[in-house]
Amino acid sequence: MTAFEGKSVLVTGGSRGIGKGIALRFAELGAARVAVSYLRNDRAAEETGKELERLGAQPLLLRGNVGDPEKAAALIEQAGRLDVLVSNAATGVIRPALEIEEKHWDWTMNANARALLTLTRHAAPSMPAGSSIVAISSLGAQRVLDDYVVVGVSKAALEALVRYLAVELAPRGIRVNAVSAGLVETGALEYFANRDVMLEYYKRRTPAGRLVGPSDVADVVCFLASPEAEMIRGQTLVVDGGYSVLA
Repeated sequence: MTAFEGKSVLVTGGSRGIGKGIALRFAELGAARVAVSYLRNDRAAEETGKELERLGAQPLLLRGNVGDPEKAAALIEQAGRLDVLVSNAATGVIRPALEIEEKHWDWTMNANARALLTLTRHAAPSMPAGSSIVAISSLGAQRVLDDYVVVGVSKAALEALVRYLAVELAPRGIRVNAVSAGLVETGALEYFANRDVMLEYYKRRTPAGRLVGPSDVADVVCFLASPEAEMIRGQTLVVDGGYSVLA
């Protein structure tokens, strides 16, 4: 018997990058059904669906903006009863603080922080004891990165929300935790003007000698969703190859 045999999983932002890596890992570990939500790219979602099928999982492709409460609620309704919810979808405006407009703040906070609350409110009532919710954060929640102010603040809010949800949902037998990933080379980095310089810097500075990959994050997410993590509650596990421990 594999770790997630017969289980139902939803990974938001699961058609590409880190989210795709997480979705595929759950399928490899025996999940019966893996739902992935995505915002725009139908082709990427369809390809991920095919890969999930090849791994033996029933794919469910759900298009919708998790930052919109009504659409996030609809995603949960379509996904049905869940054993694992992974709040991975993220977006944000990369600009200095003095160039941030109110609409940039609202867009980023809604997608990165409020989405977790909305998804949990609608999913938790039907999640059985032993279920798990995992949110994906980033080092910008605790450290200052160039032009990352709104995204960083949204991730800090996400980590705080994880702690509150962990305590409130504990009597239901639902665990809530977060994974804070170091720099992962995905399409999201295309929005950073200094992408190449940043990649080289992180590689050089990371004690592990390489960047974090989607599979590294996926392994930790699946661990937190497993029974072996029963006594880990409200925590943010950092997966960055040691980058953040250096002075």
